[in-house]
Amino acid sequence: MIMRPPSDGAAPPPAEADRGALSLSYAVILPVVLLFITIVIQASFWFLAREAALAAARQGADAARVLGGSAEAGRAAALAFARRSGAGYLLDPSVSTGGSTSSTVAVTVTGHAPTFVPGLVVHVSETAQAPVEEFQP
Repeated sequence: MIMRPPSDGAAPPPAEADRGALSLSYAVILPVVLLFITIVIQASFWFLAREAALAAARQGADAARVLGGSAEAGRAAALAFARRSGAGYLLDPSVSTGGSTSSTVAVTVTGHAPTFVPGLVVHVSETAQAPVEEFQP
């Protein structure tokens, strides 16, 4: 064991000067790490809700564009797909076929993503457009 000479009030020994430094660095870094993890989880929820809305809009556009199809059939198909496949990812889905013309069908699916952060509301809206099929002899 090495004995140190008694301190005369100058500087404390190096071991005592660093006491609590690790706890302080954890107190600074840990909230930043937890914020990053929260952002990653919320971004994942948003991405899954967006993908579910886009898949439902595509399903509705495919149902509405077929020969003899209608905008109402596309709306119903998109809503059914969003409720079935987007359950848990896309909350309160609604479907609109506004913007459709006689030659083009447009289906818009809206809803919101589940939130990891209380009080945060993340709206999602995706649109799919496709030409209406026509029989040409």
